Amino acid sequence: MESYLVAVAVVTAIYMLMTFGLNLQYGFTGLINFGLVGFFAIGAYTSALLVMAGWPLLPGFAAAALLAALAAWPVALLSLRLRIEYFAIVMLGFSETVRLVITNERALTGGVQGIPGIPSVAQALGVEGIDGNLLTLILLVVAVILVLAVNWRLVHSPFGRMIQAIRDDEEAVRSLGKHPGRFKVTVFMVGSAFTGLAGAFYAHYVTFVTPEQFVPLLTFYVWVAMIFGGAGRVGGAAIGTVVLIGFLEGSRFLRDALPGVSEVEMASLRLGVVGVALMLLMRFRPDGILGAPSAGTKKEG
Repeated sequence: MESYLVAVAVVTAIYMLMTFGLNLQYGFTGLINFGLVGFFAIGAYTSALLVMAGWPLLPGFAAAALLAALAAWPVALLSLRLRIEYFAIVMLGFSETVRLVITNERALTGGVQGIPGIPSVAQALGVEGIDGNLLTLILLVVAVILVLAVNWRLVHSPFGRMIQAIRDDEEAVRSLGKHPGRFKVTVFMVGSAFTGLAGAFYAHYVTFVTPEQFVPLLTFYVWVAMIFGGAGRVGGAAIGTVVLIGFLEGSRFLRDALPGVSEVEMASLRLGVVGVALMLLMRFRPDGILGAPSAGTKKEG
């Protein structure tokens, strides 16, 4: 039971890092990122390949976050030229492009066979005498606290007030002589770096990566987590992630009550549970658990 709880906590922390990144991009700046899983894959493969090539773990993590941020730079520039709905479509295409590149670059990524034998966090650090998953969780908690502190510092600074102004009325910001482009690109790169870091932790936690692990469903889950907690609130991203994982893990126990349901049907049922929860939340609390009024639906009158 303890191992199961540690595993759930590890997955929660990995999702939390991604939700912090998305919340910074969409919740505070209004940038729609439907290609989140692409940056997650870049981080996972970067750290896996570098550590297996002999890099220490922490520089591998830093490189994963840096490469994800650099990959976000040219994509973010498109946000300055495209309407928001077209940019969302471009992001979907970006994540699929990353997955296809990983699938076809067999010499580097192993193609559909993936990369097996990735060192766990404990192996990469050469630590013995402690549960490897527990050590991963400890490092993840440190990472979550650091990312939370960076998020908090950013959104409560003049920079944070500017990106929230861009989210609320970009034209008004332009009329004041400010150029939103630099702020939007910076936020997109920082949020993608958080996602790349989450991918690095994921690779060393599961110790095996394939292209099929990086499908659009993961992006959907992170969006649901942010909406659960409330877009535009730092704490909302954390609470929303906990609620999402609670639904996903809690629905596993439905199997005991539904013995005739197959594994495939059970996976669809779990997704349905999340969908129903999301609809109920939108009906009774459209701004999320901690949502800012301006980030959710506009009130009439």
